[in-house]
Amino acid sequence: MFNRKCSLIGVIHLLPLPGAAGYGGSMEELLRWAVTDAIAYKEAGIDALIVENMHDVPFLNGYVEPETTAAMTLLAQAIKYETMLPLGVQILAGANIEALGVAVAASLDFIRVEGFVFAHVGDEGMHQASAPKLIRRRAALKADHIKIFADIKKKHAAHAITADVSLIETARAAEFFQADGVVITGSATGVAPETKEVSSVRAATSGGVLVGSGVTVDNVHEFLPHADALIVGSSLKYEGRWSNHVDPERVEALVAAVNKKSTAQR
Repeated sequence: MFNRKCSLIGVIHLLPLPGAAGYGGSMEELLRWAVTDAIAYKEAGIDALIVENMHDVPFLNGYVEPETTAAMTLLAQAIKYETMLPLGVQILAGANIEALGVAVAASLDFIRVEGFVFAHVGDEGMHQASAPKLIRRRAALKADHIKIFADIKKKHAAHAITADVSLIETARAAEFFQADGVVITGSATGVAPETKEVSSVRAATSGGVLVGSGVTVDNVHEFLPHADALIVGSSLKYEGRWSNHVDPERVEALVAAVNKKSTAQR
């Protein structure tokens, strides 16, 4: 994925967007923040990027306002122009149709979605499966080149209503419903999944397998043999906090660790 056996995808946590309670009124400030992080990632050797509206708390459930979608499109297009790296988007919480719209308009490469198969309860309330509508919309837009990476048993959510459905069964359902890859996370932002969970999904499916939380320079070697990509945010920011700017030294250290492990495996 993205020209590496296991790619590193750096997360750009955008400042509050128009439509969010915390929006500061300046798109120029948002643009400076986003591009600064994007360039820092690129210069440190990251393989791909994803933009996310993590600062837009509290999140709406399953949609965002039109101004949020418009702002995300503008920012994503600017990042794509400045870096020319593979770029994806996630719009919280579960605004998957809007994310696809941004990806089409800004010529992005993938989207990360939650609530793709099965229902779950998030901070925002109940999320229903979005796969049928999302796959049909992608086909209608002639956008099959935009990959869909679907979270399964995602972080920050309760899965009691699907407790009898295993992680592997969920992954297989997502693959059957035409996800291009599944994202495995820990229980919260910055918390890693169990290595055995990643390896078991890898063995049970033929699509892409991504780790979506908790990857650090200390544990990255555990996931490299089993994952196609690692989505990394918190551990690459100053002081290890997702809300801070990207720390180039942390990115360089992670890239070096991946390169060292990859060289040793040849």
